[in-house]
Amino acid sequence: MERLQKVIAHAGIASRRKAEELIQEGKVRVNGKVIKELGVKVSPHDKIEVQGVPVEREEPVYFVLYKPRGVISSVSDDKGRKVVTDFFPFITERIYPVGRLDYDTSGLLIMTNDGDFANNLMHPTSEVEKVYVAKVKGIPSREAIRSLERGIKLEDGKTAPAKIKMISMEKTKQTAIFEVIIHEGRNRQVRRMFEAIGHPVMKLKRERYGFLTLQGLQAGEARELTPHEVKQLRVMATKPKK
Repeated sequence: MERLQKVIAHAGIASRRKAEELIQEGKVRVNGKVIKELGVKVSPHDKIEVQGVPVEREEPVYFVLYKPRGVISSVSDDKGRKVVTDFFPFITERIYPVGRLDYDTSGLLIMTNDGDFANNLMHPTSEVEKVYVAKVKGIPSREAIRSLERGIKLEDGKTAPAKIKMISMEKTKQTAIFEVIIHEGRNRQVRRMFEAIGHPVMKLKRERYGFLTLQGLQAGEARELTPHEVKQLRVMATKPKK
């Protein structure tokens, strides 16, 4: 037996908090009966409807994908471009990405059908480290890099402190490569950070998400997360912040 809101979240319909709101608003039925109280538990045999639509209950699945460049972090695209779910042709569950990497960014992306798990990882209070390697145009000054490390003002607010280390630079080509560690998940954040100091990103790859890496994977390949890895990510996402 599981709590109703957890089942709805696992089905990918809404976050657990949103599922609780739907229940309290009388938009959820169990075996034809409207449920408005939180804490109700349901069995695998109970028929659940959310706003009149039957909930298809799936076993939660979790994958790590090495997303190539030129792929949309979505389950579909109205322009017919390749999307991340295209790399899972034999998966029957309705999986989707946890967060996103933009079209021209490659690297590590978690895929799941567990809405509660995904929302915990993407919540603003989640401070899971994300490690990127960025090739930028020009060679930023030490002071410019310090401004990124302290936090820089963007149109949606000041970024949290970041860890930035130069890996290499080519003076003749006027390019530099940096390792960037952040824990926020703003849209195109790393690109916007370097744009703000006048050094646009030419190439970007996410190499690590928390403790997860791309080891053993080629671009376009995926592997299933182990139960222990899923448990570790849950703990990281819900751990009280200092």
